[in-house]
Amino acid sequence: MQNTINFLLAILYALIGLCMAVAGIETLRDKANKARIGTAVFWFFLAIIFAFGDWIPAVVSGAMVLVIGILALFKQIQVGSLPKLDPKTAQEGAKRLGAKVFLPSIVLALTSILIAQFTPLGGQVGIGIGAVVSLILAIILTKAPTKQVFKDSQRMVRSVGAPGVLPQLLAMLGVVFTTCGVGKLTANMISHVFPAGNHFLGVALYCIAMALFTYIMGNAFAAFAVITAAIGIPFVIAQGANPVVVAAIGMTSGYCGTLVTPMAANFNTLPVALLEMKDQMGVIKQQAPIAVILLIVQIGLMYFLAF
Repeated sequence: MQNTINFLLAILYALIGLCMAVAGIETLRDKANKARIGTAVFWFFLAIIFAFGDWIPAVVSGAMVLVIGILALFKQIQVGSLPKLDPKTAQEGAKRLGAKVFLPSIVLALTSILIAQFTPLGGQVGIGIGAVVSLILAIILTKAPTKQVFKDSQRMVRSVGAPGVLPQLLAMLGVVFTTCGVGKLTANMISHVFPAGNHFLGVALYCIAMALFTYIMGNAFAAFAVITAAIGIPFVIAQGANPVVVAAIGMTSGYCGTLVTPMAANFNTLPVALLEMKDQMGVIKQQAPIAVILLIVQIGLMYFLAF
């Protein structure tokens, strides 16, 4: 079964790489983009890493990531000019489809959950298959020609730009921090300031630290390993808390940080780019009050449910 899962994942990652390669080709054709060479290199390198990452040496992948970082540092990755969506066509399509426009998103979620829960394929394969199924459904519902699918797909990919690689880099950073023992060092530092034994203080420290570290790293998964090792285990779980409850609510606390950080590109930067919002912090400003309320709720839930 593992061989089947690996085979399916290889196909899905190859499809992602293909989309990025198309974005690179279209970028090269974009004469209005003054940084089109650097931007094209960015997309082609990402395409190679996603499509052939399992077969190329790790040092080669690392070198390409470094080149991407240098291109971003010198502002050689730019969105450029993208195909404009015809407002009249969009309004007509929205009126014709009505609530059906949400079906692809619902099908994607349901397909992913069903595959993850009731098959041995797992969540990653489930999300990939769900994305393919929802795309096919969207094409059937909209009756979009192949040319339109191609144009809108590369427009969406290119509109993300450099922030598209942030989730992968931040997840990798979390692994590096954990391996280097950042969690243990943080635990030693905190133990000299906040003594263990106070349940509420331990819970508050853990939840707030999860939100803050997620804000810094932009990824709750990356923060989880470090902060749980540093605070969650010695200050909460070791004091008698249920590990399952602590882990579940701790991760949700981290998501409160996700709501207010520009580092969470796929949540907060991507909508700004796709919606062409003038206020780059517009999404974060709307989510900030909710994030604070949710964090307070998570602290209360963990305190009353974990012990």
